[in-house]
Amino acid sequence: MVAWRVCSSQPSLLGWLLLLTLAVAGCPAKTIQYPAEHERLLRLDQALESLRSAYQRKDRAGFQAMLLPGDQLEELQRQAETDFEAFDAITLEFKIERVMLAKDDLDVLVNWQGIWRKDANDTGMRQRGHARFQWVGTQSILLRSAQGDLPFGMKTKLMLAEPSSPPR
Repeated sequence: MVAWRVCSSQPSLLGWLLLLTLAVAGCPAKTIQYPAEHERLLRLDQALESLRSAYQRKDRAGFQAMLLPGDQLEELQRQAETDFEAFDAITLEFKIERVMLAKDDLDVLVNWQGIWRKDANDTGMRQRGHARFQWVGTQSILLRSAQGDLPFGMKTKLMLAEPSSPPR
């Protein structure tokens, strides 16, 4: 009669084979079906992060470097610079909702949330919204336009939201 030990301090050869079989079967190698698009999506993610980070750090040059040169984004840049001057600290988060690729164009729908503080003692103004960022490029990706409820220009939004005092 053969007695099997259930609680052995050393795994049996059968146990190792079972573990190895499960590891091989459970972890199939993933191959990227469209490597060029995958690389482009990674560059897009980095561009979006660079835009967010430059705004949060109040880095004028870094923010401007992410924008396609031209008149279309001048107002966006002015709004961001107004925020840089008005707020001592900016915290901003982006969550990508959807990405649409078409030739050189990339549309990114994001949910954003942030806190804008005027000084160290300020609890801050919390805001959130949805925006559409339209990017262009394949190797170097730049912001072409932005639409929706943008996180940039919070100083202007705050001024519009404050009730005006009656004339005396």
